[in-house]
Amino acid sequence: MTLELADLSLSRGDRILLSGLSARFAPGSVSVILGPNGAGKSTLLDSIAGLRTPEAGTVRLDGVSVADMRLSERARRIGYLPQGGELRWNLRVHELIALGRLPHRSAFAGESEADRAAIARAMAAADVEALASRPALSLSGGERARVLLARVLAGEPELLLADEPVANLDPRHAMDALRLFRRAADGGAAVVLVLHDLQAAARAADQLLLLANGRCLAQGAPAEVLTPALLAEAYGLEMLVRHDPEVGLILLPKA
Repeated sequence: MTLELADLSLSRGDRILLSGLSARFAPGSVSVILGPNGAGKSTLLDSIAGLRTPEAGTVRLDGVSVADMRLSERARRIGYLPQGGELRWNLRVHELIALGRLPHRSAFAGESEADRAAIARAMAAADVEALASRPALSLSGGERARVLLARVLAGEPELLLADEPVANLDPRHAMDALRLFRRAADGGAAVVLVLHDLQAAARAADQLLLLANGRCLAQGAPAEVLTPALLAEAYGLEMLVRHDPEVGLILLPKA
């Protein structure tokens, strides 16, 4: 499954949200969208998911416009974890995660063996098995983030989108989540994340897309995008960028 964006443009009033943005995301890869607040990261992810309609340009999966897909097909192929992770119903955790399988079932059908296996794999991967019987509204912020990630993973999407998926997680679970995204990519999915943490992005990504003011400043491997010049242009901040043979790129703001 290949995702291609061609000349996306979107505005709100006189404010430009996206401007002539083009990119390509391959299956089996983890791509991270970076940029300062207001750069257009969440808007871009919403556009890829089909939740916003660009004024110009196209979003295509394997050559087919997302806008032309039936909602049922889009739900099966695209998994989206939005920022914030609000819960509106006090379902048990297992029931909430099982919702991720709904696009794969016909109307009024019960859980199949394949559904139950996918739910179990997702719960184990996100380390939420011990929470299975808990009411969802009783969860802490970090627990909620992991449960919502498990719900998306249960759907086994071809394209996995996540907006700030590690923002509420402690260091251990943040690293575990990034490993899960890598595992999904290794299984053939195209994974596209929005992250603010430059260090995490450098370690997690095969490719980066650096945005500023709705435009793409650079797209490529972390070492090609995370340069002092590009970071200064995007963030207005001088950064030291070093390569360590054990941990890879190390980024520090200059004092």
